[in-house]
Amino acid sequence: MYKNDGLLVHQTQDQVGTIEVIDLEGVRALHFGSHSRQSTMLLADPNQLNSLYAQAMMGLLLFNDSPKDILMIGLGGGTITKYLLHQFNECKIKVIEYRSSVLKVARSHFELPFDPRLKVKIGCGGEYISSQSKLNEEKHDLIVIDAYDHQGMALEVSSENFFDGCRTLLKNDGLLAINLWGTNKELFQEVTWNMGRVFEWRILFLPVRKRGNIIGFAFRENAPKYSMKELRAKANQLEQQYHLEFPKFVKEFKRNNNTVLNNVIKP
Repeated sequence: MYKNDGLLVHQTQDQVGTIEVIDLEGVRALHFGSHSRQSTMLLADPNQLNSLYAQAMMGLLLFNDSPKDILMIGLGGGTITKYLLHQFNECKIKVIEYRSSVLKVARSHFELPFDPRLKVKIGCGGEYISSQSKLNEEKHDLIVIDAYDHQGMALEVSSENFFDGCRTLLKNDGLLAINLWGTNKELFQEVTWNMGRVFEWRILFLPVRKRGNIIGFAFRENAPKYSMKELRAKANQLEQQYHLEFPKFVKEFKRNNNTVLNNVIKP
């Protein structure tokens, strides 16, 4: 059976809605009952990042190139989780995913491994952040947020209280990376304002070329502060190591963050 121009290889329903896996021209994609692709994977190279937004999320490596303790809100097909596990042998990852059916599909169709360094908890990411921040027992050096449904970005991960909880759960030199949807101007502005206030405007944005995604980065007060020269040198090194467009990420940081750039990057 064909759907969205590709071969429908799996379809299931849960209490939230439809989950579909579609193959097209060597790329496997996860859909939540709409044309929008939630995750993609190269069938010939499952451990690489195929989608441009997932590659842009790795802009975080410019500021932390050896993450050890990672909290992720939203699993999808697990491509970012899998990539981090593959690249960083010493990292441990906890993922909060709302739908158990999504986890099953990530295991069965997107090669998400059973790995002792990976723990996946089924539940609401917003509620998890709220409850854990009150306990204040966990501290992560990286929080990655990629929480979407068939309509767009999950509202549970947009409030000031949510970002305040994330800040509490980050180490003092920690970093947050979030996948935002720039075409919803009102929600994007709300998230930007909430994230900026909580992190005292130590934030940067990286638009994803030819896509509606904008990757947001927020920094705790003791996060390393590099000069633009240092970032360019690091970008060249990371490009050689990971074959991603880090020099372009640095250019886009400079181009799109006039009002906040000096809060994060030395003049």
